[in-house]
Amino acid sequence: MIEIIEGFPDNVVGIQAKGVVTRKDYLEVVIPAIEKALKRNAKLRLYYDLGSHFTGIDFGAEWEDFKLGIEHLSRWERAAVVTDVAWIRHAVGAFRLLMPGAMRVFPSDQASEARKWIVAA
Repeated sequence: MIEIIEGFPDNVVGIQAKGVVTRKDYLEVVIPAIEKALKRNAKLRLYYDLGSHFTGIDFGAEWEDFKLGIEHLSRWERAAVVTDVAWIRHAVGAFRLLMPGAMRVFPSDQASEARKWIVAA
């Protein structure tokens, strides 16, 4: 399941993963939030929390995440991923090479630092 995190500036989309993230979560929550934010902003920042409540992601969600990232590649300004899951840290590291903006991975105990970084000028 994915929830939108409120309280970020207009150019930041905050999402939190809980349990197993599915393709339906992307189609019904993530993609609409990103598209709405892109209508209001030329560049976008993403705060993605895959902390202690995250237990997994299905292939459909992984595919939608990849497509979303590539489709709007030039519009990503910055992304902060909060996770202690090793394979996600590695996947973000690989994707970082494709992303024109800054991308950082933070351990769960540094979520507040990730929030500060994602909104910093």
